Amino acid sequence: MKAPRLVSLLILASTLASPALAQRYAAVADREVVRLVDRTTDTSVSIMPSVGNIAFEMQVKGHHILRFPHATLTDFRARPNATGIPFMGPWANRLDEQAFYANGKRYAFDMSLGNVRGEIPIHGFLTTTDQWRVTAMRADGESAWVTSRLEFFRQPAWMKQWPFAHTIDMTYRLAGGQLEVETTITNDSAERMPVAIGFHPYFQLTDSPRDEWTIALGARRRWVLDANKVPTGETVSVEELFPNPGASPLRDYNLDDVFSDLVYDSDGRATMTVRGRKQRLDVIVDASYRSVVVWAPSPSGTGRGGQGPSPPAERNFICFEPMAGITNALNMAHRGTYRELHTIAAGGTWRARFWIRPSGFERIVPAR
Repeated sequence: MKAPRLVSLLILASTLASPALAQRYAAVADREVVRLVDRTTDTSVSIMPSVGNIAFEMQVKGHHILRFPHATLTDFRARPNATGIPFMGPWANRLDEQAFYANGKRYAFDMSLGNVRGEIPIHGFLTTTDQWRVTAMRADGESAWVTSRLEFFRQPAWMKQWPFAHTIDMTYRLAGGQLEVETTITNDSAERMPVAIGFHPYFQLTDSPRDEWTIALGARRRWVLDANKVPTGETVSVEELFPNPGASPLRDYNLDDVFSDLVYDSDGRATMTVRGRKQRLDVIVDASYRSVVVWAPSPSGTGRGGQGPSPPAERNFICFEPMAGITNALNMAHRGTYRELHTIAAGGTWRARFWIRPSGFERIVPAR
């Protein structure tokens, strides 16, 4: 589908919402961008389906809570890195070899295709694809949402690397000032398919710099990493890194760490929090996410945690990354050192949701 056809579909979809029901919420299309609006909470989310279906902007009362280190959308389109809420698949984070295991078999990557790179392959090859297609967009009296679909099985170069035909549906839903991201994967193949996807959101607060933030982590275990940042199989208590997991000063940490044994509440949700002077972001994951990676490189390049050198120059952000499984879950599950790998039966589906809940933001008053 070419861009003009995509735009036509989005505009048509936006006209389907009843004006009477869409007073608070709106879902509109402007060329390649879909924008969800909650007027009551003064919150908006902008998504570009043609660039990885990335939600690249979330504004709360005029404050940008997603990192966007680009001067223009053209710049973002040309180099869409370290921005917004990228999706990572068919696996997230690192693998310890140029292959993965599933159903007792080893699947070696064809490195000549160029879509998998490095001795330690990382983050799959779907993050910036232009193959997402909008299937629904609407606003009603309860929320505004957009659903996009990625038909993985249509791409021979993808199937060569990951020979499990599947379809991914992703819905961004804005309701009550909170963004929900729902992902549904349908296994169209004849064999059971492992699930190792994840997201890599870049969050920021605007009322204080990074070294004044505190974080709270709803997890019990931290995985010990080797020199390649791949889990060794050993875990330690979160308290060994965060003596007070409910309020840890970020200035003391230089993080690139993998956590599991998440602390789920009675609704089956676990919460990670970053706080500034007044502002707060809660990142809440459902029980389909069994791990969270926290990446928060310190300005000095030093501090407690697993972060090594080479963070970006600007470090006023934190990443709470919802993960279906820990780093290298596919290969560790095959070796018996990880036992929580999700799989989907032939013809079955897997569904996961996470939420971004801002609070404590005050409306920006323009200078006179």
